[in-house]
Amino acid sequence: MTILKQHNLGLIGGLVLTVLSGSTALAGEAADKIFFNGHIYTVEQEQPWAEAVAITDGRFVAVGTDAEIRKLAGKNTEMVDLEGRMAMPGLNDGHSHPTDGAIANLFSCKFEFTATPEEIAEILQECVRRNPDSDWIVGGRWDSNFFENYDIPSPREWLDQYSGGKAVYFSDDSGHNGWANSKALELVGMTKETPDPKGGTIVRDPATGEPSGVLLEEAQILMESQLPDWSGKQYRAAVIEMARIANGYGITGIKDANAREPILKAYHDVDQAGELNIRVAAAISTPYGHREVPLDYERISRLQKEYASDRVNTWFVKLFDDGVPTVSRTAAMLEPYIHDDHFPENYRGQLHLSEDVMTADVAELEKRGFTVKIHTAGDRSVQTALNAIERAHEISGRSDLRHELAHSEFISAEDLPRYKALNVVADLSPYLWHPSPIVQSIFDAVGEERSRKNLWHIRDLLEAGAPVLAGSDWPAAVPSMDPWIAIEAMITRKDPYGKTPGVLGPDQAITLAQALHIFTVDGARALKLEKVSGSIAPGKSADLIVLNQNLFEIPAEDIAETKVEMVVLAGNTVLNR
Repeated sequence: MTILKQHNLGLIGGLVLTVLSGSTALAGEAADKIFFNGHIYTVEQEQPWAEAVAITDGRFVAVGTDAEIRKLAGKNTEMVDLEGRMAMPGLNDGHSHPTDGAIANLFSCKFEFTATPEEIAEILQECVRRNPDSDWIVGGRWDSNFFENYDIPSPREWLDQYSGGKAVYFSDDSGHNGWANSKALELVGMTKETPDPKGGTIVRDPATGEPSGVLLEEAQILMESQLPDWSGKQYRAAVIEMARIANGYGITGIKDANAREPILKAYHDVDQAGELNIRVAAAISTPYGHREVPLDYERISRLQKEYASDRVNTWFVKLFDDGVPTVSRTAAMLEPYIHDDHFPENYRGQLHLSEDVMTADVAELEKRGFTVKIHTAGDRSVQTALNAIERAHEISGRSDLRHELAHSEFISAEDLPRYKALNVVADLSPYLWHPSPIVQSIFDAVGEERSRKNLWHIRDLLEAGAPVLAGSDWPAAVPSMDPWIAIEAMITRKDPYGKTPGVLGPDQAITLAQALHIFTVDGARALKLEKVSGSIAPGKSADLIVLNQNLFEIPAEDIAETKVEMVVLAGNTVLNR
């Protein structure tokens, strides 16, 4: 889309009327739609607030006061009274697995992270009853500390007693570890003799050596690679459902952080059918786990071309470099974890990719024009990725693509300034930035003092001028993709759900304006939509959401209660309640 020159037509009642050169506003033609009588937060520095906006052909053509914008109305103009409510640009979730989350909601055996053994047993038995013809029951997600909190000597045998003879597989809250029953282990051929894959662990019964049913990191991949896949019809239904869920929270742009080919196809097909009510950036999936050879670059380029469409941008690729810093201890750390008898002395986790392999991948992907999102939870993984990106820039001659280090949970002090220097985005998960069971699991593995000192450096990153991004990672680690939970946590560092007392890293708290900028302008840039969306300005797509409360007039502790009452995408109302 070509953005034409904007004109500020002076101060009007304390607000600036801004119109688009060549638009109906200057040509004297009536606007298609006008929103008026609102408190419209534009996220534009020169004109942060407005009372009204005019829209034509799906774009904002004028932003300013009620009096001036209403002059652009004609007999066929749709007039929408905001009734004094706050409106703002649509939000962007920069890291999610939304179609997987929708699949789980629609078709899998799902339970909450907080589910007790009794609750899981009841839900599993109900799933078995509901699926008499299915050989498999697949779902989750169990808490990272589940087997720390509950005495279950044989996880696989525990599942067996409720599975009705079916194969059962449940993923954990991080999405990096699995729990299987005896039938599932049998069907995939995982036995006492099966060696641990490089980068993963088949947890075993200490007395017999038989698989216990708990699978860490790449051992989980051995299982998941053999699970029955969903149908194309189910994937398409999930895409429509994920957009409905996202719109309900005010999200108009989303980045799928690990889009497998069936998901890419579903995005493309739903968009081609005119049913995709959200903008999608799809990071093409690559093999998970330890890898010593370069990627199949031709395959990635084929997928990019085949599944790109109007609202689906496929110029992104996902790499994984480590796991998670919970009690599974799979994130790669510079310093050892707290010792646990299941792990060697001075254990620091494992890297999935060597610096050399990652350098080769990033350099070639840069040459082809791809932005790379790399899963880096531990500070050693972050350091390795930054080293690889620095070397790749020298090889390819490019540093403009803004690669993303997903999660960036732990960052060493010497690596903080390298984000800005290398034009690397810290892809953060503020939905977790508060006391919670998963944070307690990190404390148990890394140490509370060390974690509190080093977890989630957002203020330090911003002060160092680093590009930042926020994403939910849903359905991993969080119960929903609700961004208002994250925005509150970014500001208060307290539990927005009110379940766990305390504060996590109050020195890293940021302001409401900073948080909204990250979810709008910064999110749009990460989706390569900075010229299209992210703020309310003439020439940009008319993406707008209407809220039930003015975020700037309420206590920060009430932000998580925000409800979205209307969503407009490219001038079309996709939600109104």
